[in-house]
Amino acid sequence: MKKTRGMIICVVAVLAVLTACSKEEKENRQSGQPYNPYTTESVYGEVQKKIKENPKDPELWYKLADLYDRNAQYADEVETLKKVVELKPDMGYAYFKMGTAYNRLGRHKEAIDAFKETLRYMPDYAVAYNNMGIAYGKLGKTEDEIATLRKAIKARPSYAIARYNLGVAYMKTGRRDDAKREYEELKKIDARLAEALMKEIENPAKGK
Repeated sequence: MKKTRGMIICVVAVLAVLTACSKEEKENRQSGQPYNPYTTESVYGEVQKKIKENPKDPELWYKLADLYDRNAQYADEVETLKKVVELKPDMGYAYFKMGTAYNRLGRHKEAIDAFKETLRYMPDYAVAYNNMGIAYGKLGKTEDEIATLRKAIKARPSYAIARYNLGVAYMKTGRRDDAKREYEELKKIDARLAEALMKEIENPAKGK
């Protein structure tokens, strides 16, 4: 009897845990937030334990950086990615992630430097050009922003968000006809973004 009761208690406990997890996942989905198992302390602890066992494995450091990224700990992500590229200098995507984190921290000059490193190893990576263009724009370097976004489109002509960003950048310098050309191209790719760009052309936001 005691053994049976013990088994019942264990089953109930497991069901309670599963119910709580399912409830959390459901609530996250309803709020538009995906369930993210990577932010738990246990996962951090497991990765950090493996790093202590093998501190020269860049893939483990990259996993830790990814956890920081998922948890919006961008400063920690940057420092961890520095360790990654120290161990594996040709890991272009690590530089890209670093540049993206720098952008999120508002450290746009450092973001540009990181994206330049990305493009040394991934010269046709359109997303790096796009994100670097954004960084130039944040620094007020509009001509560099335009030149870099054009490289993004050259690398991937169907890259809708880069065409939108380029159109907005053209409007900053009053190049309305150039912006309209991007609008015409964008209509063929993404009608929603094309409509958003036309709004910028018709009513350019001040101070952009």
